[in-house]
Amino acid sequence: MNRMMANHSNPLVAGTVHFVGAGPGDPELLTVKAYRLLRRADVILHDDLVSPEIVSLVGPHAEVLNVGKRCGEKKITQAEINSRMIEAARRRFEVIRLKSGDPGIFGRLAEEIEALEAAGIPFEVVPGITAGIAAASALGASLTDRRKSSRVVIVSGQHAADADARNSRADWSSLASDDTTFIVYMPGRELARLQRELLDAGLAPDFPAVLVSRVSSPRQCQWPTTVADLHKIPPLEAPTILLLGRSILRAANSAASGLLSAIVEDSDCSRLAILA
Repeated sequence: MNRMMANHSNPLVAGTVHFVGAGPGDPELLTVKAYRLLRRADVILHDDLVSPEIVSLVGPHAEVLNVGKRCGEKKITQAEINSRMIEAARRRFEVIRLKSGDPGIFGRLAEEIEALEAAGIPFEVVPGITAGIAAASALGASLTDRRKSSRVVIVSGQHAADADARNSRADWSSLASDDTTFIVYMPGRELARLQRELLDAGLAPDFPAVLVSRVSSPRQCQWPTTVADLHKIPPLEAPTILLLGRSILRAANSAASGLLSAIVEDSDCSRLAILA
């Protein structure tokens, strides 16, 4: 076992940072292990997207810190987050770094692990249900279908400006394929640009797409469409996930016709188009 890893025989170890996946928001989608750790931790540093329902599950003695860094709302720097994790672990606290979805999917987990390793702090990663998987499940869709989709590609739609990050968008020319299901995190509101990139890369105009807002929350809603009409999707409340693929067509049609899920009447999602 790597000397930097926590001892898994002990569910929570003082002086160790436990990266815990909070899932997409519904407390019932937490793992049993994640729930046990939340009840025992001394210090919890959570992302802004972690739902209040999950934060409310922490033990009554815990110190809870919101260290969210949503786009346009930089409450704290990554360096400050790293410093707080290390400081709490050195004080022999039982520390949880609580991340929305799964810690390893666009959650800057690698950078935080590197900071802990440099400081000599042991860690453990507890996976969670990532929002893309939850979105497909909420639609009643399979991300793969041996008749239509043989692979799944997870990409970020965010244009990274960090000097240490790859300052580029997904290279759709190397990814686009009719037998692929795409999960696009942080698609943003520049869907017209994404539409052009997908069409230029060779995806068919009728390639199915669904934008899902507030996955697994009581106010989840979805807007089914096609690549040709991505630019027509109205602004939906963040966070959003964009699914594209032939395997989601049936579920998208079901959502559009109102057969699968209730639509929030006072939201943009009350106006749904049925895919042809």
